[in-house]
Amino acid sequence: MKKPWMKRWMAAGLSAVLLAGLSGCGSAQNEQNASKETSARIGFITAYTGPGSAYGQAMKDGVDLAVREINSNPGTRVKIDLVTYDTKLNKTEAISAMKKAIEQDKVLAVEGPMTSGEMMAAGPVAQQLKTVAFGTGPTAPGITDIGDYIFRNAVPGELSTPIVIRKAESALHFKTAAVLYSSNNDQAVSENQIYQSLLREMGVQIVDTETFADKDTDFSAQLTSIQSKNPDVLIIAGLYQEGALIMKKAREMGMNQPVIGSNGFNSPAYLKLAGSSAEGTIVATPWNPDKKTEKAQHFRQAFFEAYNHEPDQFAAQAYDAMYLIHEAVEKSGSVTDRKKLRDTLAGIKDFEGATGQFAFDEKRNPQMDLDILTVRGGKWVPMTAE
Repeated sequence: MKKPWMKRWMAAGLSAVLLAGLSGCGSAQNEQNASKETSARIGFITAYTGPGSAYGQAMKDGVDLAVREINSNPGTRVKIDLVTYDTKLNKTEAISAMKKAIEQDKVLAVEGPMTSGEMMAAGPVAQQLKTVAFGTGPTAPGITDIGDYIFRNAVPGELSTPIVIRKAESALHFKTAAVLYSSNNDQAVSENQIYQSLLREMGVQIVDTETFADKDTDFSAQLTSIQSKNPDVLIIAGLYQEGALIMKKAREMGMNQPVIGSNGFNSPAYLKLAGSSAEGTIVATPWNPDKKTEKAQHFRQAFFEAYNHEPDQFAAQAYDAMYLIHEAVEKSGSVTDRKKLRDTLAGIKDFEGATGQFAFDEKRNPQMDLDILTVRGGKWVPMTAE
């Protein structure tokens, strides 16, 4: 028979062992949780195949470069666990990708989708599920009106379009214009509305307005009509594929007017497809490859070393967006709290990226400077007064 003091000693010893074991389990669990807390899962929704793939591939290259830099930086506290989705520039695919990213893959935030139409379709899903969707391509009006979880660093058309039109008019002194736009592209439709209102306000006569559809290849009828009106300038709203074909046909027909193009024309793919016909094209852009800031030059060099070609504005904006999201993640102190990330991201005021100084306005649209570029000698260069 064991003595009472032995029972008490054994009970105390057993309790100590159990407590130590539980403490060890708790410590191990804490270490495991801490390990999990060192990465944030971010979704990236773009269209790197299908129509507009040049934009999507550029964005993917920019994002992948940013993630590699962030994750290899010794000062990084939270690494990025990137999950990429390809929409093929299809609104239904964009909606499916957004649902999968948030509900199945449990991402903290999403960069994308790529275009205004896709964001208008899939953005409400992100808003309903209270997850940040950060657009680097959508420029149409009303994007951030979807809700307070929708952000963008793509400069809205209502801000960029007046800048490029007024700058071009100041340099070229045009009095008449013709507009040619894609009637089934949300961004192009909104741009046309801005062109019509702004040109009339400026006293510029619109002598012709013609439409086409995305994926069209024959623009002879529209250009024949425009040519008969002989405008001082031609304004085109659409994607780079159609834009390049329009330019080639216009030059072939002897139309040598300066051309003001959409934001989407600012792509190496446009220059490659249009060739010498691109000469004289004018665009507004937040990215200028000759920008002399340290961030811009670092990005340009790192991108060229990684991919053996120059970056465009879509690569630069996607790159900056990932850095913005990452900064918000680290400042928020959480890799799971979507509301905290949203609030932290909205509060960023003094970010400097490859595209320059950046802040969000009260509607989560970008506040930043734009450059006006034109094609000379097959390259985009800053536009100067003639």
